[in-house]
Amino acid sequence: MANYKDLADLIFPHINNTIEDLEKRYPERNLKEGAEVTRFAPSPTGFLHTGSLFTCLVSSRFAKQSGGVFYIRLEDTDTKREIEGSGASLVEQLSVFDIIPDEGYISDEKEIGSYGPYKQSDRKELYEIVIKHLIEIGRAYPCFCSAEELAELRKEQEAKKEIPGYYGKYAKYRDFPIDDAIAKIKNGDPYIIRFKSMGDHNNKISFHDEIKGDLELTQNDQDIVILKGDGLPTYHFAHLVDDHFMRTTVVTRGEEWLSSLPIHLELFDTLGFKRPRYAHLPVIMKVEDGIRRKLSKRKDPEAAVSYFLEQGYPKYGFIEYLLTIANSNYEAWRDENLDKDFYDFKLSFDKMGVDGALFDIAKVANISKERMAYKKAEDLALEVKTWAKTYDKSFYDRIINNEKQFIDILNIDRQKEKPRKDYAKYSDIYPVIAFFYDDVYKAIDKTNLEWNPAMDKETIKEVLSGYSKSIDLSLDEENWFNSLKEYGKAYGFAADKKEWKANKEAFKGHSGDIAEMLRIALTGRKNSPNLYFIIHILGVSKVEERIQEIIKNI
Repeated sequence: MANYKDLADLIFPHINNTIEDLEKRYPERNLKEGAEVTRFAPSPTGFLHTGSLFTCLVSSRFAKQSGGVFYIRLEDTDTKREIEGSGASLVEQLSVFDIIPDEGYISDEKEIGSYGPYKQSDRKELYEIVIKHLIEIGRAYPCFCSAEELAELRKEQEAKKEIPGYYGKYAKYRDFPIDDAIAKIKNGDPYIIRFKSMGDHNNKISFHDEIKGDLELTQNDQDIVILKGDGLPTYHFAHLVDDHFMRTTVVTRGEEWLSSLPIHLELFDTLGFKRPRYAHLPVIMKVEDGIRRKLSKRKDPEAAVSYFLEQGYPKYGFIEYLLTIANSNYEAWRDENLDKDFYDFKLSFDKMGVDGALFDIAKVANISKERMAYKKAEDLALEVKTWAKTYDKSFYDRIINNEKQFIDILNIDRQKEKPRKDYAKYSDIYPVIAFFYDDVYKAIDKTNLEWNPAMDKETIKEVLSGYSKSIDLSLDEENWFNSLKEYGKAYGFAADKKEWKANKEAFKGHSGDIAEMLRIALTGRKNSPNLYFIIHILGVSKVEERIQEIIKNI
C-alpha cells in the first residue's frame, strides 16, 4: 500500500533537496536590530498603478529609514496576463521617483542580490521542494476535478446558499485513496495540487495588523490550489514561500488582500515558517456621483503613474502628496521643515489611515506649485528640459536653442520671499511663456486683441509709440513702475487707480491701464508674468519691434 512519500516522489521524482536545504541556501539576513526587509512584488501585466506606487513608496521608506533592505520581486506566474517588457518598465518608472531597490529584479536580464532568483518563473524548484514536503506530510494532494465539475459544484453551493469553494464535503479528492491517485497520475489524467486546510469557517482567528490593529478574521477552510496545471504555483502559495526565503520582515500591501490573510497565515503555520508582520494599506479611492470607489485602471487616467509623468507633474510634488496619504502628520512636519528633504520624514504605521484615502488631484497640483515655486530657476530648467525631451520635443528644441533665456523666464518673480506659483506641472509652463518666442508672437491675430473698450485707438497708439521711444532698462522694478506712473501723467492718466476713481472725469485712465496696453502689445494677452521682467528679457529692440507691429494693426 502506497504512502504520502510515494505520492510525492511520483509527482516530483527530480526533487531531492529539502526545506532544510533551502534554509541553508537562504539564511537569515545579517542586519541590525529593527532593520526591516520589505518588498515590492508587481505582476508584469501592465502599467504602474498609482496605488502600486503608493504601496512601493511605503515599503521602500520603511526599509531605508530602518537601515534594512528593500527588494523587488517579479510575480510572473500568471502567464496569460503577462505583457512583455512591462516588468522592466515598472522598475524604470519607479526609478524616476527615486525608488531604487537594494536588491532584486532589475530587468529580464539583470538581478542584484543573493536571495534570488527574483522572478517567480525562475523559482520553480523552490516551490516544488516545499509542495513535495506538504504532500509528504499529508497537507497537499492532487485534485483531478475538471472545470465542468467545479462549475457544477459551484451551482450546487449557490442553490443551497452555502459558501462557495472547494472545502470539506465539497473537496472531492481531499481524502482520495493514495493508490487511486497514483493510478490516475500514471494513467496521464490531468491534475493540480491543492493545499489541505484544517480550518473551519465557523471559527475565528485573532491577528494584529500593523495599521488596522487587532482583528478577528474568519478561519480559512478552503483547499486552495497551490500548483496549477501548467506547473506554476498560484500567488497565494508562491508569495508565501518567497517572503519566507527572502526573509521579508513586514509585508505592506493593499487592504484588498486582507480577506486572503487567513489562507496565508495557515500556510505559514503549517510549514513552520515564522510569520512576517503585515501592514494592509488603505486603498486609494475616488468619489463618483457621490459614491466612493477604488481608483480604476479603466476609468481614471490618474490611476496610471505614466499619466503624471506625461503631464509633467514634478516627481517630488507627487511623492509628497502620497506621503500626505501615508501619514496624517506629514503636512504639519513639512510646514515646520520647509528646508528639509521629504525623505527626512520618518513614516510610522500608527499614523496611517484605516479607511481608504480619497485621491485629490487638486492637492497634487497645489503641493507641486508650492515646491516648484521655491526651486532655483537653473534647477527647474533642467527638470523641465529633461521632461520635454521625452514628452514635448517642440518645447525641448525651444529650450536648448536659448537655455539662458529660458532660465531668465523661469526666474521671473522667483527670487522673492513669496515667489509666484504659476505652474503645477511642467506642461503648464509653455502655454504661459510661449509669447516670448517670435514665431508664436507673430502668429497672434493682432487685429483682434482685448483692448480696454474705454480706451480709444488713437490714445493706445500714442501711448505705445511714446513708450517705445523712452525705454529705460537701467531702472530697478520699483523705480521702473514709478517712471510708468510719471509717463502716464503726460498722456492724461492718473498715477494710480485710487486717484482715478476719485475724479474719473479728469483722467483718461490710470497707470494700470498703461501697463495693460504694454502687456497686450508685447504678449498678445491681458494676463502674463511680471511686465518689468518681460521687457528686460525681450530687450529694447524687440520691444520696439513688437510695439510698431501692434500700432500697424490697431
